Amino acid sequence: MLTPLAYGLAVVLSLFVAFIGARFLLAPQAAAAGYGVPARPGDSAYLTVKGLKDLTFGLLGLALIAFTTADAVAWYMLIVALVPLGDTLIVLRNGGTKAVAFGIHFATALVVLLNAALLFAL
Repeated sequence: MLTPLAYGLAVVLSLFVAFIGARFLLAPQAAAAGYGVPARPGDSAYLTVKGLKDLTFGLLGLALIAFTTADAVAWYMLIVALVPLGDTLIVLRNGGTKAVAFGIHFATALVVLLNAALLFAL
């Protein structure tokens, strides 16, 4: 029972991150607004970097799930949880709302950490 839950959550999280990356590449202004800090017209290079990074993280997560052990995926999730924790601070320091910072980014970090704990328990 625990294995499908842990791996299922890891797949969903990885697909979600890949989707966010693709959204930043295809619709950067809308993605930035959803992130919690609207972009300015000259910010396209930064939005592309974020999109590429998120797409890469999502695909890397899927590759680890497919080709490595639960421990490797757990370590990946533990480390990658730093990204939404950092995103929480970025939103707060750049005029975003607390609701977005904590309701989206911090909550995501907690789910990723929970997934890491589930994977370590396998």
